Amino acid sequence: MKTAPITGRLILLCLAAAPAFAQSSGTLLVANQKDHTLSLIDAASATQTVAIQEDRITGHEVTTSPDGRTAYVPIYGNAGVGRPGTDGQEMLVIDLPSRKITGTVDFGHPVRPHLPIFDTKRNVLYVSTELDQAITAIDPKTLKILYKIPTGAAESHMFALSHDGKFAYTTNVGPSSVSVLDLNTHKLLTVIPIEGPGAGPNAGPDATPGKVRVQRISVSNDDKLLFTSDWDKPRLAVIDTATRKLKTWIPLPGTGYGSASTHDGRYLILCLSKSSKVAIIDLKTLTVTQTIDVPAQPQEVLIRPDGKVAYVSCNNDHKVAAIDLATFKVTALIDAGNLADGLAWSNISTTTAAGGGSH
Repeated sequence: MKTAPITGRLILLCLAAAPAFAQSSGTLLVANQKDHTLSLIDAASATQTVAIQEDRITGHEVTTSPDGRTAYVPIYGNAGVGRPGTDGQEMLVIDLPSRKITGTVDFGHPVRPHLPIFDTKRNVLYVSTELDQAITAIDPKTLKILYKIPTGAAESHMFALSHDGKFAYTTNVGPSSVSVLDLNTHKLLTVIPIEGPGAGPNAGPDATPGKVRVQRISVSNDDKLLFTSDWDKPRLAVIDTATRKLKTWIPLPGTGYGSASTHDGRYLILCLSKSSKVAIIDLKTLTVTQTIDVPAQPQEVLIRPDGKVAYVSCNNDHKVAAIDLATFKVTALIDAGNLADGLAWSNISTTTAAGGGSH
């Protein structure tokens, strides 16, 4: 879909209430690729209360400002990474209390903007701009582009920030590598190749030479390890951030995808997208301890700020699974949109936003 000036109607789709589900207050945001919508899910009731629809919400990912009042949705385009299709060049800015699109960031040319992450230490919003082979920094107040950090590789689709605020790590899909970026100097430090065979005692029988495709990435809570799955084989690459080298491969019971560490640093919650499961990985032993059944094609994991629940977007079944991290049980399956993908959290309640109640 080609980008165009904001002329489309903004529609609030209101949905029936579901039985109460005890969770902390706040709102889960879900970017739904095929519906071109942004779901707002009330955490207290585990119910989708509003879907914001506008012709150009074809973004895959979403993030929110630290105060939870603003959402940022880059408009990627209508194709998958590395595939032909339209190339987006804008990012929508949405005021969550009013549920209105209040601005755009125009990158000036097609860049396929994809993942937004807010750097709270610098009050800067980063967005992966794939066709520029860079991470682009934006001033969230003026919506002006500040600078770009080159990744030195094509198809820099996803990235993660270290918790100490020093580095960004991008996964470069086509080249099968991870770039290390210095956030203070805005420079590329190195590119880490991800290739077989696996190293270390956990390499497993699937860690064989050949092409490795990586896409999503996460960082351990102590910033010592990076995790990115082989998109084609059931194994998870573990990178040592000190040596900036592949440390080991963890064999998986299915092909891995999005992941996130629990707040206590004990476990990695990993989507097994082709298996309709989520794997729980013990980060002390670097082994899978159990799997949890979820709806089809789990994509992304978001750990709720209180650390009690992991939300998992499930692409094919239009659902978000809520997993209790004390019991590792699915406690709710929440309706979302078609091709539910990117997740974000806001401390603004959907039951009080825009005057409260349903619309």
